Amino acid sequence: MTRRAALIAALAAAAVAPATAQAHVTLQPNTAPAGQFTRLDVRVPNERDDAPTTKVDVQMPDGFASVSYEPVPGWTAKVTSGPLDQPIQTDDGEITEGVKQITWTADNDEDGIPPGAFQDFGLSFQVPGKAGDKLEFKALQTYAGGEVVRWIGAEGSDNPAAIVTVTEPQGTDAASHGGGGASEEATPAATTAAAASTSDDDSGNGLAIVALIVGALGLVVGAAALLAARRSSGRSGAAA
Repeated sequence: MTRRAALIAALAAAAVAPATAQAHVTLQPNTAPAGQFTRLDVRVPNERDDAPTTKVDVQMPDGFASVSYEPVPGWTAKVTSGPLDQPIQTDDGEITEGVKQITWTADNDEDGIPPGAFQDFGLSFQVPGKAGDKLEFKALQTYAGGEVVRWIGAEGSDNPAAIVTVTEPQGTDAASHGGGGASEEATPAATTAAAASTSDDDSGNGLAIVALIVGALGLVVGAAALLAARRSSGRSGAAA
């Protein structure tokens, strides 16, 4: 091989390596707020050009009391539970068993993840741990024909496990109502403004009523004075 050919081969390998290294099982997004319910997707790309992916096993880190999964057409999901390494304390008592693994299996090869494609498997759960923790999700990817790729290595390895970094909570309103906290926080202020407006209207109406009463009393007094003056004038004329 000439020096020029060797250089071209090296450049080609360098160009392909980053794409290959990035095409592994991940969780999207790769961050989640501590203690809050969130949705993450297990993203599984197919790196083979001659076989579909037909099975995905994901090992859950310790601390997941329960996990909900989104049904995927053509795939069957199985949730495996087991004892937790550390029991979870709740208002209803201690939880000692949680979700340990979720397995998705294609109903047949045609329903698998074809070459050049990827599939998201949605999960919903309460995020365990505290800000700064790294949750490791090990996965096994099985291809038609029996080949198994183990995504269980450390960060930076050829077959790294998926990592999710736990972040600070985003606020109780956002966690409880799916981001609706801003509008709910505005509600008391709007209520206060409405109450103030109503109070102002009531005060204005009261003043108007008082003014009408005072004006009416003035008319009555004026009419009585005019009548008295006319009577006095009539008596004076008769006496003359």
